Amino acid sequence: MTDDAVPDLRASDADREKVADILRDALAEGRLDMEEFEERLDATYKARTYGELAPITRDLPAAGVTVPAVSLTKDPAAGPDWSGRITGGEGSSTWAVAVMSGFQRKGHWTMPRRFTCFAFWGGGEIDLREANFADREVEINAIAIMGGVDVIVPPGVEVVVRGIGIMGGFDHREEGVPGEPGAPRVIVTGFALWGGVGVQRKLTRAEKLRVREERRQEKLERRAGRRELDGER
Repeated sequence: MTDDAVPDLRASDADREKVADILRDALAEGRLDMEEFEERLDATYKARTYGELAPITRDLPAAGVTVPAVSLTKDPAAGPDWSGRITGGEGSSTWAVAVMSGFQRKGHWTMPRRFTCFAFWGGGEIDLREANFADREVEINAIAIMGGVDVIVPPGVEVVVRGIGIMGGFDHREEGVPGEPGAPRVIVTGFALWGGVGVQRKLTRAEKLRVREERRQEKLERRAGRRELDGER
């Protein structure tokens, strides 16, 4: 007898009961809702051949089969490829000065091994969220006198703060956060007199939009799940 003839073989009562047992297990495990269970069970007892029985449990695990584990928690998104952002060579800019004015280093630029900046009655911003890095370890030497410098780093970057403040200060809040494998290390040094050097950890605009969209999708999925449960009740 050929395999093609198997679907046409007549099924026995015992065969139908085996299928019914699989359906009952699937209902108990939450793989089927009550409506699906009743529809498939009815089809099981009406089936006359193996060909009619086979589709009923095709998407359900059979007894004794190990089912792949499914995580109920959302896996974190893959981090950035830091190896592609540590480029070596020279930086786009190695210094900046703000005297009763301001300066910015942001967007797509290359952070050098050492960046020195000076702010007097002014302010500066060093944004590393979209920057490349000339080395695995870089240093920002910030001098703020009656002024301020803000350093913005992306998540995953290790920060070490070694600056000295007199009637001013350096922000240590982001210090001690472990860096991701392969991520650069940013050392913030310098001197602040009646001024301050702040360190913040922020997402880029694109990453914020991505996180917001993921949260929106999660809310929609939760609402759909609640509606399905309410419908079963």
